[in-house]
Amino acid sequence: MRRSTSIAAVMTLAAATLLVAEVAWAQGHGFTPQDIESGGLLYQANCTGCHGPEGDGVAGVNLGSGRFRRGTADEEIARIIIGGVPGTAMPPSTFSEAQAMWIVAYLRSLADAAPSGPVAVGDRARGKALFEGKGQCLMCHSVAGVGSRVAPVLTEIGSMRRTVELQRSLLEPSAEIRTDNRFARAVLRDGTTTTGRLMNQDTFTVQLLDMKERLVLLDRANVREFTVLNESPMPSYKDRLTPTELADVVGYLAGLRVRR
Repeated sequence: MRRSTSIAAVMTLAAATLLVAEVAWAQGHGFTPQDIESGGLLYQANCTGCHGPEGDGVAGVNLGSGRFRRGTADEEIARIIIGGVPGTAMPPSTFSEAQAMWIVAYLRSLADAAPSGPVAVGDRARGKALFEGKGQCLMCHSVAGVGSRVAPVLTEIGSMRRTVELQRSLLEPSAEIRTDNRFARAVLRDGTTTTGRLMNQDTFTVQLLDMKERLVLLDRANVREFTVLNESPMPSYKDRLTPTELADVVGYLAGLRVRR
């Protein structure tokens, strides 16, 4: 296990360095971390079908490393995102200028914080067996309708997340928690405590999916204390998986993609 711990320590440092670099980059370019997160969500929902989660799905283009076929300035790239490229498979979009710039912010952050080396991607079949067995991942996640709804559904996670992000989520689950994946704890006036994934909230109510997969609707008037948690309930697999096993699980998750 010494070798595994050593690799995990290196990955921990790399994840922390990457996060600091992303924040510093955003501030230096006038983009906020929220701009990058919003751009990432838009990119993953609309662009990965052609460009892929790594940004290298189109020949001659590698958005994840800052290699664009047309345009170099932020504004030029934003115009292409909005207007498309006539005569190519790149269609015009309905994005606003602000949304297009969020996507630019996300793409720039990928290039600026690119990993120093390739992420190990192992055998998918072995990774699936580890995911369902030793890792006990189906206790919280689901794939293609199998498993639990407590944590985010992973059926198409490989279409949305880069391999470096998949690896980081296994080693450092709390290093980057997306807004739509946050858990919260509510303490009611009678002392009852409910913890679960935050599904929705407004001025009057809070909706949580609790650890028994029940959708709980809470009246804010009855909530004494409400806290959005900064720590992920997901355990770290640093010391639970060997480097080879980690690579296999990453390989399995990366292969969970939209089938066209």
